[in-house]
Amino acid sequence: MPRSFDQISLSRRTLLAAMGSASALAIAAPAKARSYPVNFTEDQWRQRLTPTQFAILRKAGTERAYSSPLNGEHRSGTFVCPADRNPLFSSKTKFDSHTGWPSFWKPLPGAVLTATDRTFGMVRTEVRCSRCGGHLGHVFDDGPPPTGKRYCMNGAAMIFTPG
Repeated sequence: MPRSFDQISLSRRTLLAAMGSASALAIAAPAKARSYPVNFTEDQWRQRLTPTQFAILRKAGTERAYSSPLNGEHRSGTFVCPADRNPLFSSKTKFDSHTGWPSFWKPLPGAVLTATDRTFGMVRTEVRCSRCGGHLGHVFDDGPPPTGKRYCMNGAAMIFTPG
């Protein structure tokens, strides 16, 4: 039996409303808890980190663009997580992305984990320290060769160790 235009429109509206509701739930749904080798209570993290490091690493904050001294760091060395001293990036993979945050085209092996980030109504790939789960920044597909990746990191989420 043929359907009327009103029935088709209603079905589309119902479908679109349902899709919208599902999307809103996906954005609002908390991420699954994950266990990391280095763990502390929130109070212990606050004692171990500066207020800025805590806001970024433990609360997934973002520092203001061009505010990190690590943007201008060009010596040979390693960028490490301030929370657990996990080596994250070699200076050999750092490049100037002109975005205002320290950027790298590749992390050290096993140094980071990635997860889907749906905050602010967009989908990005979040980068976390593999040992403590601290939020470091995001990775994008607009970096230089050989990987084509841009690991856009918060400078306050790293410490530079020369060498």
